[in-house]
Amino acid sequence: MNKRLLCAVLLCLPVASQATSKVSEHILKNGLKVLVKEDHRSPVVVSQVWYKVGSSYEPNGITGISYMLEHMMFKGTDKHPAGDFSKIIAENGGDENAFTGQDYTAYFQTMAADKLAVSFELEADRMRHLHLLPEELKKELEVVTEERRMRTDDNPQAKLGEYFMATAYTSSPYKHPVIGWPSDIANYQVEDLQAWYSRWYAPNNATLVVVGDVQTQAVFDLAEKQFADLKTSDIKPLKPQSEIEQLGVRRLIVKAPAKLPVMVMGYKVPSLKTSAQESEAYALEVLAGVLDGGNSARLPTNLVRGKQLAVSAGASYDLTSRLDSLFELEATPVEGKSVTDLETALKAEVTKLQQTLISTDELQRIKAQVLASDVYEKDSNFYQAMQLGTLETVGLPWQKADEYVANINKVTAEQVRDVAKKYLIEDHLTVGYLDPQAIKGRTGTPEYTRIVSKHAPVPATTTPKGAK
Repeated sequence: MNKRLLCAVLLCLPVASQATSKVSEHILKNGLKVLVKEDHRSPVVVSQVWYKVGSSYEPNGITGISYMLEHMMFKGTDKHPAGDFSKIIAENGGDENAFTGQDYTAYFQTMAADKLAVSFELEADRMRHLHLLPEELKKELEVVTEERRMRTDDNPQAKLGEYFMATAYTSSPYKHPVIGWPSDIANYQVEDLQAWYSRWYAPNNATLVVVGDVQTQAVFDLAEKQFADLKTSDIKPLKPQSEIEQLGVRRLIVKAPAKLPVMVMGYKVPSLKTSAQESEAYALEVLAGVLDGGNSARLPTNLVRGKQLAVSAGASYDLTSRLDSLFELEATPVEGKSVTDLETALKAEVTKLQQTLISTDELQRIKAQVLASDVYEKDSNFYQAMQLGTLETVGLPWQKADEYVANINKVTAEQVRDVAKKYLIEDHLTVGYLDPQAIKGRTGTPEYTRIVSKHAPVPATTTPKGAK
C-alpha cells in the first residue's frame, strides 16, 4: 500500500470509530458524574474513579500529599481492613491500581464484566470511609521516600526533569514534582492527609468512568445503589494560579552521575483548557507530530539519521493540561557531539517551521500518524476510559473526545506555522542540560533514557501502588 493511500485509510478509520462510540452520562443527586461507554468486544470491564485533585492543587509545605494519599487509600476502612481491597479484587480475578498526576488522582480496576459490583462496592466504601492510621502512614512514608530515591534522586534524567520544571515555572504549581519535595514528604502528619482527604475525596468532586461489556442502565442503577448515599464535601474553587509572563530565556545545568549528557527545551504554551482559540491547541498537537510523529518525523529523520547528531530526539505537548503547559523538545547527543550542538539543531528545526509552510503531503502524513494513535488507543478499554476521565477532571467536557478527530483534520499548514511563530519564542524558552559526572564503581554500556511528558500518568502494575 502506498503512503498516500495509507494516509487516506487512516484518516477514515477514526470516523468509523466515532460513529460507533457512544458515551452516556448520569449525575447522581450527590453530584457524582457517571460516564458509561459500552464495548462488547470482550467480556471485560474497566472501572475508574477520578478525583479532581493532584499536585497542582497543593500549597508549599505539603507538596506530594495527593500522591501520599493515593498510597494510603489502600490502607483500609471500617468495613475492609488494610490489604483487603487488593485481596478481594484479586480473588475475583481482577487487576487494580492507581495513579496521581498534576491535575488528578485516579483509581481503577479491570475485571470480568459480571464482577463490576465488587469494584463499585469497594470504591464507594473508601470514597468517604477511609481510615488514616499513624502506623500505616509511617510504613508508607518509608515506601514513598524510597520510591523517590529510586525514581528521581538516583535517576539523572529524572533529576534533570524535576529541576527543569522548577526552573521553567515561577508561579504555576506545575513547578512542584508530583511525588513532592523531600522535606515535605518527611513531615506529613496524619492530620494533613485527613484534611486533604476530607476536602477532595467526595462524590461531588469525582467522576466514575466505566468502559466495557456492560449495559448502560444497569451500570447507572448499580452506581445509584452504591454511591448515591455518600455525603458531599464543600468544594470551594481554587484560586487562580496562572504563570507570570516569562521575560527571557532561562537556563540550568544539572550535574549528576550519568553515562551521557541530555538536553531538554521547553516553550510556554496554552493547553486546550486555557487557549483563547481551541484551534491553536490542536495546531500545537499537530506541530508535535511534525517533529516527533513516528520514524519519518523531522527530528528522527534530520537529527538522528540525517545529521547523526543525536541518539534520540523527540517532542511532546500535553493537550489536556488544566493550566498552561510546555511544548518540550529533548535529545541525547551521539558520542563526539554536545548538548549545545543539539540545542542549535533543534532551534534550526523550529525556525524552519516558523518560516516555511509544511507541505500538503507531510501534513496529511502527520495527521494520519496522530489520528492512527488515537484509533489504536481505542482498542483499549483502559485508555478509552482514561481519555474520558482526563477531560472531565481537568475541566473539559467529555464530548471533546469525540471532537478530537475532526479538529485535528481541520488543522492547516498555516496554523502550524502560526503557532510555531507565536509560541516557540526565545523569551519564553527554558533550556536544561544534564552534565554527566563520573559514576563511581559502575561500568557497562551506556543507557539511553528518554524524558517523557511530566503530565501523563503511567499506570503502575506492581506495588507500591501508584505512579507519578
